[in-house]
Amino acid sequence: MSLEAEALADRRRLQRRLTVWRIGAVVLAIVLVAAVVLKSGFIGEDLPGSTQIARVAITGIIQDDRKQLQLLKNIAEADRVKAVLLYINSPGGTTTGGESLFESIRRVSAKKPVVALFGTIATSAAYIAGLASDHIVSRGNTITGSVGVIFQWAEVSELLGKFGVKVEEIKSGALKANPSPFKPADEAGKALAQEMVLEAHKWFLDLVAKRRGIDPGSVEGLKEGRIFSGRQALALKLVDEIGGESAAIKWLETKHGISPNLKVIDWKVKSDTPLSMITGLVKVLNKVTGWPVDQFLGLAGTGQTFNRLRLDGLLSVWHPGEIRE
Repeated sequence: MSLEAEALADRRRLQRRLTVWRIGAVVLAIVLVAAVVLKSGFIGEDLPGSTQIARVAITGIIQDDRKQLQLLKNIAEADRVKAVLLYINSPGGTTTGGESLFESIRRVSAKKPVVALFGTIATSAAYIAGLASDHIVSRGNTITGSVGVIFQWAEVSELLGKFGVKVEEIKSGALKANPSPFKPADEAGKALAQEMVLEAHKWFLDLVAKRRGIDPGSVEGLKEGRIFSGRQALALKLVDEIGGESAAIKWLETKHGISPNLKVIDWKVKSDTPLSMITGLVKVLNKVTGWPVDQFLGLAGTGQTFNRLRLDGLLSVWHPGEIRE
């Protein structure tokens, strides 16, 4: 090989190395930026200093989530956030989860306008979250309502008996651990559970009466826990308007003077799990580079099945299955 050919080959090898190092430097820079963004609790365009409308998604099974409540507190205290758009797409969850969300959203509303936008489904505890907003926009075919409370437990004494398992217990009083999954419920246990359910149901109905300005007893099926379409809910004053995000932003402009030119920025709960960190990095990489990295990772919705299995206590939930738009 001639000296000229060797020099050309060396030059090409050097160029390839430089290309690799340049790509590595770019990826490292993106990762560092993503890490800073994730650490600050912001994803994508949600950067400090930008005057904005904050959009918060309430999806999946609702539980008493401290991180979500902290997110709402941060939004309430953020001067750059001029209004809040709640996107609600959930069948509900625990009654305490709905209660804590309601109280947190009302605290946000004390400082800035909050408008709720219902997606495919907004029932039970999700409807409680909607009640906390200042205005509810629903799709015409949204499933909403299901104003009610349920308390369920599995009774497995016969199953255990087939395996020769007998549960013994010593307790301080007849109502301790009653009802129990290890023996058929007695009348005292059923009465106790019924009392709790009815008390929580009255609380839910009182919220509807106060926030919607209606008599729940005047709406056929409402007290019995029926569901309604968005159009039916509008006619019954359970929601305020039929439409989408543009209608919600228009209401903010008309009623509160919020500029329609403000960016709508997604605020999301920061999670420190490895999977959530990877998901966040993928989203940032996808946004910054335009590479369709997210298409190769089916990370959305991970853990919802386990959340359903962990539900405990009084529930305000309708058909907690997979909801697809």
